Amino acid sequence: RIITMFDTFGVLGSILLGASALPQAVESYRSKNSDGLTLGFIAMWWTGMVSMTIYIVPKGDMILIANYIVNLILVTIIARYKLWPIR
Repeated sequence: RIITMFDTFGVLGSILLGASALPQAVESYRSKNSDGLTLGFIAMWWTGMVSMTIYIVPKGDMILIANYIVNLILVTIIARYKLWPIR
């Protein structure tokens, strides 16, 4: 299979989206809280990641599956420190 420019953009976009929560997850871990984010935002983000993971798994697109699983793990870390901060 020939890799097209569209494939390259798809992989790049998936990597960036998958890693987009990393800076916030690191900050939440370091500060032991996610005070700057609303619970509603985190809940919708987490629910969206779970929903998209359920949707994409049967399709077998490994790049998107990896994207959503990585993002789901990171958002779960952020949610943990929102719900149970360490003061």
